[in-house]
Amino acid sequence: MKNFKSAFSMVELVFVIVVVGILAGVAIPKLAATRDDAYISKAKTQVASVRNALSMERQKRILRGDFTAITAVGDATTVFGKFSKDKDNVQADVMEYAVTSESGVNDRWYFSAGTPDKYIFNSTALGKVEFKIENGKFVCVDLTSDGCKQLTE
Repeated sequence: MKNFKSAFSMVELVFVIVVVGILAGVAIPKLAATRDDAYISKAKTQVASVRNALSMERQKRILRGDFTAITAVGDATTVFGKFSKDKDNVQADVMEYAVTSESGVNDRWYFSAGTPDKYIFNSTALGKVEFKIENGKFVCVDLTSDGCKQLTE
């Protein structure tokens, strides 16, 4: 009786390792780009949601006879937490789930108090994209920047 041992040769193992290395070298950059695209898409959706919420709040105030300007959509702890107070000192929620302000963290929003207050999206792919409330609208500070274009178009 013949006793055969089945095993892979060294050449076959090296070949498989090389093929797996090539596939990993192609796949990893694609997955990293997909991750950046997901963060940009999320930020774009949040910009659209804030703009929609501003418009709705402005209309609600007008219907109540309140013409108080909306000057803020959050504060230092929550970027999109509450609107500025209306004439009755009431602050409505901007979004159902407020976004926590996280300065210095990539792919997150944070609030920068100043004149005017700025809402900044710090992105690894786009850099810092700044927004502000101007005439009751959520607008990008530098309309010519690539980040503004990607988040508002």
